Amino acid sequence: MKKITKATYLKWYEDMLFWRKFEDKLAQVYIQQKVRGFLHLYNGQEAILAGSLHAMDLTKDKMITAYRNHVQPIGMGVDPRRVMAELYGKKTGTSQGLGGSMHIFSKEHRFYGGHGIVGGQIPLGAGLAFADKYFKRDAVTLTFLGDGAARQGALHETLNMAVNWNLPVVFCVENNGYAMGTSVARTSKSTEIWKLGNGYEMPCGPVDAMNPVKVAEAMDEAITRARKGDGPTFLELKTYRYRGHSMSDAQKYRTKDEVAEYQKIDPITQVLDVIKDKKYATDKEIKEIDKRVKDLVSECEKFADESDYPDKNVMYDVVYEQKDYPFLSTKIE
Repeated sequence: MKKITKATYLKWYEDMLFWRKFEDKLAQVYIQQKVRGFLHLYNGQEAILAGSLHAMDLTKDKMITAYRNHVQPIGMGVDPRRVMAELYGKKTGTSQGLGGSMHIFSKEHRFYGGHGIVGGQIPLGAGLAFADKYFKRDAVTLTFLGDGAARQGALHETLNMAVNWNLPVVFCVENNGYAMGTSVARTSKSTEIWKLGNGYEMPCGPVDAMNPVKVAEAMDEAITRARKGDGPTFLELKTYRYRGHSMSDAQKYRTKDEVAEYQKIDPITQVLDVIKDKKYATDKEIKEIDKRVKDLVSECEKFADESDYPDKNVMYDVVYEQKDYPFLSTKIE
């Protein structure tokens, strides 16, 4: 595994803090109705992305996930201004404003969504890995899903095919405890989701996903195994989300005290504590990082605010070619 150094910790702190503040800003502008529809925020789960990126080869490895997908493409290299513009529905967004919160994509940066259908990304992740194996690209696909999606039949069908075909894919269950609002304990007799891998004789295990070091170690082992041609791995990343399933979630299924307990092991705080303990940065340098993060979030908001909405015809042009469909002869003004 790549060494975890002073530079790693400083990058982790700045990246994770930016992802947290980016999502906080989205919550704010959502209330202002600048972002519409559903909005699923990643607050609390940042160690998963930080650790995963450290283990990946970003020149060729791929990532696919569900609809809690704003910060992952940023981590993969997508301009955060374009991500925020997409959430605003602006034409400068990653999909000209047509994808919105749940469908961020960037083929250039090997980020394949953002999928609104629960579990819909799971077989697609295996498909990406199949293509890489077929064309001998030496790449690995990280396929993320939530604990709710672990009950979908598509997962089990995909695990069976992936292990049977020895695909270079890592299945990563982000278990934040509640799916949409129902605890894991109420959906299955077995609460150890990682054990599902045993049914397919697939390497599997739990990971402390509040700590980016633990995530990086587990991901490195799984990615190395896949790249060597030894097939898939099934990981349960035990994490927690501080906000509701979406902005419309009243969160009546948990207490404020429970959230506060998890905040004691906040991934950003854990990283900052190491930076301070090992004197990787002075208080002044930490404040400079904080300011850079704040300024970049403001820049993203300004870019999204000032961008134009796409022309209304764009919504139709990307679905139909009008000359081939006479019944669509009326232009939308």
